[in-house]
Amino acid sequence: MNLILWLVIGGVIGWLASLIMRTDAQQGIFLNIIVGIVGAFIGGLIFSGGTINAYNFSLTSLLVSLVGAVVLLGIVNLFRRGSLR
Repeated sequence: MNLILWLVIGGVIGWLASLIMRTDAQQGIFLNIIVGIVGAFIGGLIFSGGTINAYNFSLTSLLVSLVGAVVLLGIVNLFRRGSLR
């Protein structure tokens, strides 16, 4: 059940981050899930020492995941286009 929650929440977070960074047309649901989960890890590294599985879903942890996903998409855009938008 926990894996399904990670996939659903990761997909939503990745989708929201792709809307913020305007890369939604380039990504499908699979990449949204990957961006959401990897973004949660990056946000955990930045804000709380690397943990993304705190056994609860709070608004703070969702916002940290969203920030991490936006940072990830920013880094990808930096390498893909040579500069940030």
